Amino acid sequence: MARTEGDTWDLASGVGATATAVAASRALAHRATLIDDPWAEPLVKAVGMEMFLQILDGHGGAVHSESDLQRMAQGMAVRTRYFDDFLIDATAGGIRQAVILASGLDTRPYRLNWPADTEVFEIDQPGVIDFKATTLRGLGAIPTAGLHTIGIDLRDDWPTALRANGFDPCQPTAWIAEGLLIYLPPDAQDGLFEHITSLSPAGSRLATEFIPSMGAFTGGADGADHDGEERWRKLGFHDDLADLVFHGERSHVIEFLDSLGWHVTGELVQELFEANGFENDDDDEMAEQFTGFQYISATLS
Repeated sequence: MARTEGDTWDLASGVGATATAVAASRALAHRATLIDDPWAEPLVKAVGMEMFLQILDGHGGAVHSESDLQRMAQGMAVRTRYFDDFLIDATAGGIRQAVILASGLDTRPYRLNWPADTEVFEIDQPGVIDFKATTLRGLGAIPTAGLHTIGIDLRDDWPTALRANGFDPCQPTAWIAEGLLIYLPPDAQDGLFEHITSLSPAGSRLATEFIPSMGAFTGGADGADHDGEERWRKLGFHDDLADLVFHGERSHVIEFLDSLGWHVTGELVQELFEANGFENDDDDEMAEQFTGFQYISATLS
């Protein structure tokens, strides 16, 4: 079913299941000792989606080859390391307030070595926030920073909810919007960055991604079913990937942030694979769809 304004989800259906897919990939990366995330696997098992349980149990479901699992683990390791390093560098530079937008099953407030006086704010749908907090508490997980969880849709008035939960807009902040933008309507994407800017004094930092083309997620201009859709099916999803993202022309993320006063730097994901010692073996069609795909970080002037 196509996305609609005001729609909601849980971690086992629709767009919410993508958060569980990401956590399953992090669990594989942890098993391969590519990242350190001991909480990813028990969270995925608590959600209980059969397709991911099969992958973690070694049966793989429709993911037949070891190379598919390795690709999942390495791709998630590249992504996780980038955003982990961003937060570690920000706190090393003196920032003591961080916001994780659309946090899903992310466990950075529990697994990163935060400076003692750091406050971390997580925002996601109420059901997602409640499920993760309850599950991690039952597992005996203890936050390694001051943790504030906020259950609200990012299409609603989340800045007011953030301030009401102790966020200080006068303090430099590190923001991450990881794997989020394609699931927001185009105008909400712009609004997200405008809100972040209004809540951020000079010296604040932001990390997100820049995807030049939505073709890999929407089937391309010709509506063809590209390799990205095939990988989605191999994971066992029955929803069309194109139905889980919002369509329509979007602002150029780097240019938009620049117009708001952010100094942006980016790293091509293909080059990050090489920098991490991994081979990026996407075929020509898939590589073309993701040409120019970058993880970006920015500092507010």
